[in-house]
Amino acid sequence: MTYHPKSEFIATIMARGFLADCTDLEELDARFHKETVTGYIGFDLTATSLHIGNLVQIMLLRWMQKTGHRPITLMGGGTTKVGDPSGKDEMRKIISVEQINANADGIRQVFSRYIAYGDGPTDSPLVNNAEWLDELKYIEFLRDIGKHFTINRLLAFESVKSRLDREQALSFIEFNYMLLQAYDFLELYRRHGCILQMGGSDQWGNIVSGVDLIRRVEATEAFGLTTPLVTRADGKKMGKSAEGAVWLNDDMMASYEFWQWWRNVPDADVGKFLKMFTELPVDECERLGALGGSEINDAKVLLANEVTTLCRGADAAAAAEATAREVFEKGGVGDDLPTLELTGEDVGDGISITQLIVRSGLVKSGKEAKRLIADHGARMDDEPVTDAGLMIDRAALASPIKLSAGKKRHALVKMAD
Repeated sequence: MTYHPKSEFIATIMARGFLADCTDLEELDARFHKETVTGYIGFDLTATSLHIGNLVQIMLLRWMQKTGHRPITLMGGGTTKVGDPSGKDEMRKIISVEQINANADGIRQVFSRYIAYGDGPTDSPLVNNAEWLDELKYIEFLRDIGKHFTINRLLAFESVKSRLDREQALSFIEFNYMLLQAYDFLELYRRHGCILQMGGSDQWGNIVSGVDLIRRVEATEAFGLTTPLVTRADGKKMGKSAEGAVWLNDDMMASYEFWQWWRNVPDADVGKFLKMFTELPVDECERLGALGGSEINDAKVLLANEVTTLCRGADAAAAAEATAREVFEKGGVGDDLPTLELTGEDVGDGISITQLIVRSGLVKSGKEAKRLIADHGARMDDEPVTDAGLMIDRAALASPIKLSAGKKRHALVKMAD
C-alpha cells in the first residue's frame, strides 16, 4: 500500500528519494504535521572536508529546515576519538585532538552554505558531542547507560557481525561506539528536545539503539530515519572519483573539478541526482532525467550548475561552466582550470612531460602517466603526446600549457609570477 504523507517534510523526502527506513513513519509524519520537530545527523571529523557522499545527509537537514523544522548538525568531536566501525573492514586510525578540531573548522564551512545557524525556532545549533563525552565519568556511564545494552544485541549488529565474520579486528574502543552514539541522542533529547536521528542505512542499528535508550531512560518516544545507500548507475560509490574523494571544500578540490564531476555523471543518474542534490521541482527533475541524445548533456550542465551554486556559490558555478565551454567547445584554455605553478628551480634545464602530468594531478604516478601516453590519451595544447621522454624547458612555458588526460580532464601548467 502506498503511504500518503500529511507533512511537507515527509512528502518532500519521499518524492525526492531520501527515505529508506523509519521506526514509525506514520507517527513521525504526524509529529512533523502538527509541531516543529528537532532532528539531528552526526558527522565524524575524520577529514578537513566532507565529500559528496555526505551530501545526501546535508540536503536532508536542509529540507528539514526549509519545511519549517529545526535540524542539528552534530559534530563528532568526541566520537571521532573512538571511530565508527559501521561499514569498515579494519580498525580506524586514532586521530589527534588537534587534528579533530582542525577538521571541525573545515567542515563548518560547508554546513553554513546549506543550513542557517542561530537562535531562532528553526535555526540550527551547531553542537559538538565532545561537550558531554569529554566530561563522562566512565564507571557512572557504564552503570547508567551500559546496563541498557546487552552483549548479545551488540554482537547482532551488522557492523559488528560482518567484521567478526571476516575475522577482522574490532577493538574494544570501537565496540563502545554504539553506546556513545545512543548516548548522543539521549543528550540531544535532554538539551535540545531532539526526537529524531537521521543517517545513512548503515547507521540503522546505531540509530535504533538511541531510540530504544530514550524510551528506556526517559519513557518517551523518539524516532529514527535512514536514507538509502546512493550509488552511481555505473556502480561507483557516490563520494568517489577515479582520482579519489570528491570533496565539498574548495581548498580540497577546485570548483572546476567539482563542477566537472557532476557534468560527467552517467545519463541514468541525472534525474535521481537532480531530485536529491538540487531544489528544482520534482516534475522538472524527472522531465530532465528522461531526456536523451544531446539534450541530456544540457541537463547535466544544469545539474552541475545547481549543485555547485549550492556548495560553492553562483560565481564558482558560472566560472566553471565558462571554463568548460572554453575548453570543450572552443578548444581553448579556460581560466578556471586546475593550475600547476612551477618555479625556475622546478624546471631547471627541463622537466619531463610525465612529471608534469603527475604533478598537475591528472594521474597519480609516473607509471600511470607513461601508460596514458602509450594509450594515446595524453595531449598537450590539444596535440597528442607520443613521447614519454619529452622534456619541457622554460621557453615552452613562456605561456601556459594545457595538459589533457582523455577528453574530459584538463589542467594548466605555467611558471609562477
